[in-house]
Amino acid sequence: MEAKYFLLIIVLGVFSVALLPSVFATPTVDIIMEKSTYKYCEKLFYTIKVSEVTWDSAIIHIRDQTGKKSNAIPIPITNLENPIPSAFPFEADTFPLGKYFIDIEYSGAQNSAEFDLVDSENICIPFGMKQIAYSWVNEQISDGFFIDSINKFVDKNLITVPDKIKEKNFDAVHIPKWVKNTAGWWLSDGISDDEFSNAIQYLINKGIIVI
Repeated sequence: MEAKYFLLIIVLGVFSVALLPSVFATPTVDIIMEKSTYKYCEKLFYTIKVSEVTWDSAIIHIRDQTGKKSNAIPIPITNLENPIPSAFPFEADTFPLGKYFIDIEYSGAQNSAEFDLVDSENICIPFGMKQIAYSWVNEQISDGFFIDSINKFVDKNLITVPDKIKEKNFDAVHIPKWVKNTAGWWLSDGISDDEFSNAIQYLINKGIIVI
C-alpha cells in the first residue's frame, strides 16, 4: 500500500512539473508591419509583438539592401504588443529607393521584417524645417529668416520664394501674426505638408506675406 502511495506521489509530481512554464525559455519576438510598401513623405509604422514582457529593451537596426544599417535603436517593451510609429517621414535626401530590413533582438530572440521604399511624386518639407518653424512661431527668429529658410530648404515645387529675398533685406519681410496659427497646425500634424505649402504660397502670391 505504501509503495502505491509513493508511486502516486511521484507521478503527480512529474505531472505538475510538466505543467509549469519553463522559466528558462527564450521569448519570441515578431515585427508586424503596417504595410510592406512606403513612399516618400510617409512615416514608417510597425508593431513589436513578444510572447512575454521581460523588461529588457528591444534593439532595432534598420538595414538597407547593401547591408548598411542604422545605429542601434533601443525600444522599451512594456506590453505584449508595442506599436512603434516613426517620428520622421521618409525623405529622398536620406533614404534611397529600394528594399529595407528591420532587424530586432529581444531577450535572446531575433527576427527581421522587410519593406520597400518605392518611387513616387511625393515631395515633402524637410523635417528640419519644423524646427525652424517652431523657433519662428515662438519669436526666436525673424520673419525674414523664416522665409529665407523656406527658400533654401524647401523644394521649389512646393513653395517658390521671390529671388529678391536676401539677408540684407530680412527686416523688410513681414508675415501677419495670424499665419503662425497655420504653422502651429502644421507643427502638430493638423494639416499636411501640401496644405501648409499651398497656404504659404498663396500668401506670398497675394502679397500678404511681404517680401
